[in-house]
Amino acid sequence: MRITVFRRLMAEEFGAARAETLSVDHVLSGLGGRTIERALDEGVSPKEIWRQVCAEFDIPAERR
Repeated sequence: MRITVFRRLMAEEFGAARAETLSVDHVLSGLGGRTIERALDEGVSPKEIWRQVCAEFDIPAERR
């Protein structure tokens, strides 16, 4: 998954403003206590990050 696809999925799920805020401020335990932006900066794949976001926010399977 490309980062652009990941960001589109985030915006579709949460709205553009909230997606940006979550990416910068929300710490995900499934990412080792990192934010989305930090995980991306450290080379975690966008696909793995999306999986963790889906798990954390109980996103229905049809939107995963």
